Amino acid sequence: MSALMSPEDLETALRNVGAERYHNRHRFHRRQYSGQCTYEEIQAWALNRYYYQSMIPIKDATVLTRLTDTEDRRQWRKRIEDHDGLKPGDGGIERWLKLTDSLGFPRDYVVSTEGILPATRFAVDAYVEFCRTRSPLEAVASSLTELFSPNIISERMSGMLANYDFVSKETLAYFSQRPPQAKRDSEWALDYVKAHAGTRAEQELAIKALEFKCNVLWAQLDALWSAYVDKALPPGAWVPGTIAAERGKAA
Repeated sequence: MSALMSPEDLETALRNVGAERYHNRHRFHRRQYSGQCTYEEIQAWALNRYYYQSMIPIKDATVLTRLTDTEDRRQWRKRIEDHDGLKPGDGGIERWLKLTDSLGFPRDYVVSTEGILPATRFAVDAYVEFCRTRSPLEAVASSLTELFSPNIISERMSGMLANYDFVSKETLAYFSQRPPQAKRDSEWALDYVKAHAGTRAEQELAIKALEFKCNVLWAQLDALWSAYVDKALPPGAWVPGTIAAERGKAA
């Protein structure tokens, strides 16, 4: 095993993971923000992404139970509050549902996750299981994709607002809220990883954890491309033109 990296070198290694593997490099993301997606492809993306959003606080709750330091728990539980909200009608999940509302999906259908792709479910469930069973260091390190999210959010919002007349700043409100939250969370998580990865082996585990999370996000876009761009729909997945209202008739 190589020598222990300095905290600065570890941070550089983690940021390199994002530069190489983050899903802003995926062809579906480029298709989305450049205006090449069809309305149905955007619907499919929002429907499937809901499952990821809805499971984030569940994932975070599993991590919370394993953090032994009081201040660490105080910091981590902010993530759950951000997604679930502090009252009904608040929080990131609610804002995501407003997006799927605007795309014509009945809420009960979205929340049921009945029409999501099998690969979406497998990828997200694998992430929850990873955070439940791996070390707290690895679980926290896997969240460091938030270091890279402001750039992808900026591309997504500006591109979608410029190219799709069926979205607005209001329907994309989830993304306008996320950058300051992601900055706060990623700064804390980066400090945690640099402080708790005390051996080279632990540093390598942290890097591998972040690679795994990038793979989780990448796999979801692979599945969307296969099903809705290449038209290879798996059994049970949402079929465009069904369930959701037609464009212009969204609730």
